[in-house]
Amino acid sequence: MGRGKFKGKPTGRRQFSTPDEMIAGTSSRPRSFKQEEAEHVESEESEEESGEESGEETEKRKGTESVIQIENPNLVKAKNLKAKDADASKTTELSRREREEIEKQKAHERYMRLQEQGKTEQAKKDLERLALIRQQRAEAAKKREEEKAAKEQKKAEARK
Repeated sequence: MGRGKFKGKPTGRRQFSTPDEMIAGTSSRPRSFKQEEAEHVESEESEEESGEESGEETEKRKGTESVIQIENPNLVKAKNLKAKDADASKTTELSRREREEIEKQKAHERYMRLQEQGKTEQAKKDLERLALIRQQRAEAAKKREEEKAAKEQKKAEARK
């Protein structure tokens, strides 16, 4: 019991149970939670069994949907198909965006192939520039060699 005028806060220390403790059943939760959880699990299992026996599918509805019948034409119910029920021969249509994206990728691949072969205008310009640069470099190298040879010749003459 606390002393003085003010009471201690009831929120004191909190102890959290680990998943291992929860599985083992040794968690520090009050027993009432364990009992309620066990009853909840048992009731779900019995509902599943009774649902399987009757063969009827009941959908759980959120909020007031169970009370009010909603006829929303925009509401699309999810269709759960099993792998064995799915038609492999049936092809799904692509959306406009997906089609455009695929066409864009194919066009880019086609352009890159032509670029590699040197058939596009861009590739032709690049090859012309490359040839011009190679020619300039060859001329510069030739000029350097001539200058080097001229220097060596002057050195040789100076020695004599």
